[in-house]
Amino acid sequence: MLTNRQIVIFKTIVDEFTRTAEPVGSKTLMSLLDFPCSSATIRNEMAALEAAGLLEKTHTSSGRIPSSAGYRYYVENLMEKQLDDGVKTSLQQVFKERHYSLEEIVKKSCEILSDMTSLTSVVLGPDSKCQRLQHVQLIPISERSAVAIFVTDHGHTENKTFQFDEQVSVEDIQNCCTILNEKLCGTPIFNVVERMQEIQPLLAAHITRHEVLFQAFVNAFVRFASDNVYYSGQSNMLYQPEFADIEKLKQLMSMLEDSSLWRQLANHEGDLMVRIGDEGNEVLHMDNVAVVASKFRLNDDEEGQLMIVGPTRMQYNRVVALMEYMSKVIEELYRDEYGNF
Repeated sequence: MLTNRQIVIFKTIVDEFTRTAEPVGSKTLMSLLDFPCSSATIRNEMAALEAAGLLEKTHTSSGRIPSSAGYRYYVENLMEKQLDDGVKTSLQQVFKERHYSLEEIVKKSCEILSDMTSLTSVVLGPDSKCQRLQHVQLIPISERSAVAIFVTDHGHTENKTFQFDEQVSVEDIQNCCTILNEKLCGTPIFNVVERMQEIQPLLAAHITRHEVLFQAFVNAFVRFASDNVYYSGQSNMLYQPEFADIEKLKQLMSMLEDSSLWRQLANHEGDLMVRIGDEGNEVLHMDNVAVVASKFRLNDDEEGQLMIVGPTRMQYNRVVALMEYMSKVIEELYRDEYGNF
């Protein structure tokens, strides 16, 4: 059980180290505390906090830094979430500019999170496995390119742009859409490609450039049905002193590229998850990395995840507040667009 003085000293160390990335010593604390306290008393309290496992002493300085257990204690007991009204207004304004598809909402959220935190964001879109195809539309852009629009029974609209290797007529495109809508409507998304293989002879009988269109649609459906994992701000890690070591940076970048890892991290109880370092964690294997995740729900069956990845020395009070608010914004946007949340 920490004393009130120990709590204030510990919280001050966390806040100062988060801001500067420099170990915090007794002299620095004397100038930061709003009550009189001798250097000797502060050193004694720091030693007690270190013995409790909340602080660590670095090899290069007499100051202390928070341990992974210390950050955990801070998040669970001392953190005061902070998000000013200006940030909230800015977020609302971004999405009011125009109507977005669900994919666009997810991608935009990913960009906003990395920009506002100067960290890396990972966003997992909702799993498409429980959705069925309701409608397909192909809109020609030119003789060699088009936009495919897929609408599911859950009201999701996804746009995929692709290029043709050969010229394709508008008539072929229209005939292809007609056949696909007749034969694929109601098909589970993950079965669409298999079903298209079955109707390929029908496409060949009615469409001149059937091979080109068939392959284009198959590629588009594969991308649509695959895991929707989006990344933004990976380069922000280059400016974090914790990853100045090139080997640590390589390890982090390899971790960021592993979409299966983020799916594993998404399997957590509750709406919010904070993983700090490798504290008994079988998924994260870096002791100076933290992940904050917040769920957003689209309906009873579907949910996605917002994640922020950064050093354990991140502003948890601001990051957690931003994540929770962004999740609410996404849910409200989806409800306003599709009305089925």
